[in-house]
Amino acid sequence: MKKKEPVNNTRRGFIRNAALAAAGFYIVPRHVLGRGFTAPSDKLIVAGVGAGGKGESDLWNFFQSGKAEIGFLCDVDSRQSRKSRERYPKAKIYTDYREMIEKEHKSFDALSVSIPDHMHAVVAMAAMQHNKHVYVQKPLTHDIYEARILTKAAHDYKVVTQMGNQGASGDGVRQLQDWYNAGIIGDVHTIYCYTDRPVWPQGIPWSKEKPAVPAELDWNLWLGTAPYRDYVDKLIPFNWRGWWDYGTGALGDMACHIMAPAFAVLGLGYPTGAECSIATPYIENWTRGVYPDSGPVSSSITLTFKGQNGKPDVKLHWMDGGIQPDRPEELGPNEEMGDGGNGAIFIGTKGKMMCGTYGIKPKLLPTSRTEETVVPKTVARVPRGDAGHYAAWVEGAIAGYGSEQANNLSSRFDIAGPLTESVLMGNLAIRSYHITKAGKDAKGKDIITYPGRNVKLLWDGPNMRITNFDEANQFVKRTYRDGYSLGV
Repeated sequence: MKKKEPVNNTRRGFIRNAALAAAGFYIVPRHVLGRGFTAPSDKLIVAGVGAGGKGESDLWNFFQSGKAEIGFLCDVDSRQSRKSRERYPKAKIYTDYREMIEKEHKSFDALSVSIPDHMHAVVAMAAMQHNKHVYVQKPLTHDIYEARILTKAAHDYKVVTQMGNQGASGDGVRQLQDWYNAGIIGDVHTIYCYTDRPVWPQGIPWSKEKPAVPAELDWNLWLGTAPYRDYVDKLIPFNWRGWWDYGTGALGDMACHIMAPAFAVLGLGYPTGAECSIATPYIENWTRGVYPDSGPVSSSITLTFKGQNGKPDVKLHWMDGGIQPDRPEELGPNEEMGDGGNGAIFIGTKGKMMCGTYGIKPKLLPTSRTEETVVPKTVARVPRGDAGHYAAWVEGAIAGYGSEQANNLSSRFDIAGPLTESVLMGNLAIRSYHITKAGKDAKGKDIITYPGRNVKLLWDGPNMRITNFDEANQFVKRTYRDGYSLGV
C-alpha cells in the first residue's frame, strides 16, 4: 500500500488557507472573534460524498457540532443534493468524487461517505490515501475484503475514522456492557438479533423496462464499481438495498445497528462458521422463484464465535423479514420485546437481557430487575449519546490521529471493520445458498450439495477464506468495473 506524505492534521498552512479563501472561507484570528467563538481555521473542513438522504442528515449533524464547516459537496444526482446545496451555499459542487478529491484535497480535512454500499470502500480509500479523516455510513463496506483493507488503511495513513452506526455511542449499549461486566447475567452463550427489514423489494427479478435516464442523474457514475446495467425506475434513491450489485440487503442495512451491542458487550472477533436458511417467493404454478441478483424475502442465519478467555462459544442468530425469536419466558405477555420490530436478546448462564435497535431500551429480564439492579458505570458515556456520535468524530479529527478523542471513538474502523466483516459473513452464507457443487461419487453418480441447506460454511478469519466450500469465496472480494480501484 503506497503511502502519501503525512500532513499536519491539526493546523493548516498558508497554501491551504489560501485555497479555502478562494472557496469562500476566510481565516480570522481567534483573538478578533473573542472568547467563546471558534475561528474558521480551527474548524474541520468536511467534504461530503452523498449530499441527499442520509448524507444530508450526516452533513447537518457535523455542521451542528459547531466545529465543522461543509466545504465541498459531491453527488451524482442533483435532485437528491438540492437541500444541501441550498443549506451550504459556499460549498463547491462536484459530481465525480475522483475529480473532487484530486482537485481539492489540499482544501479539506475530512470526508463523509453516505452513498450506496458498493461505493463506500473506493471513495473512503481515495480520501485516506490523501490523509483525510473519514466518516463512512454503515455497513462500512460491501465486501469482506474491503472491510479488512479499510481497517488497515486507517492505521497506515494515520487518519481518524468512524462508521455511521450512531447507536454505538448511545447510553443503551454502555448500560448493557455495565450489566455484563458486573456479572449480572453470567456468561453469554446465545444471542438473538432480529429485524422487520427489508421494507424495500427483495426476491424479485430485474425489471425488463428500459426508461430514459433522468437528466439530473449521472447513471454511469452512480453504477460506479458495479457492472453496467441499463437504468431502471424506482432503484434510486432507496430500493438499491435489495440488489447485491449495490446493496447488502436487510442484514447489511440493519445488523450494524442491531449486532453492534453484542460486539461491544462480548468483544466478539471473527466468526468461525455460518449457516443459513432463506425464504424464496412463489411464482407462477406454485414454483419457487430464485433470483440470485436480489436478496431474499427473509433469512435466518447462525454465526458461531469462539469463546474468549475461557468463556463459552457464542452462537449469534440473525433473523430478518419479520421473523422473530420466541419471547423469553421472563418477559410479560404484554411487554414489548426489543423495540417491537427489531431487537437483540442476550442469554447468559445466570440470566437474560435485551435491547432494541441501536441498543435503545436496555432491559434486564424479568424487566422488574432493570430498576432494581444498580451496578458501577464501567464504560464512559459519550456526551449527548448517539447524537454525539458525529461531534465525537469531528473533535477526534481536529485533535488528530492517536489523540485520546480519536482513540475513544465508538466505531473507529478497528471496531467497525470486524463488525462489518461478521455482518457480511452472513451475506456470504445467503449468497452461497443456491450455489450447487457438482461432482461424482465413487460409483460415478452426480453429487450436488446445497450449502445453505446442509453445509455449515467454515471461516478462516485471518485469511478471509471459506475452507470447506470454495465456491463461496467468490463473494469475499468483487471485481470492480474499469476506472475504479482500491489502489492496493
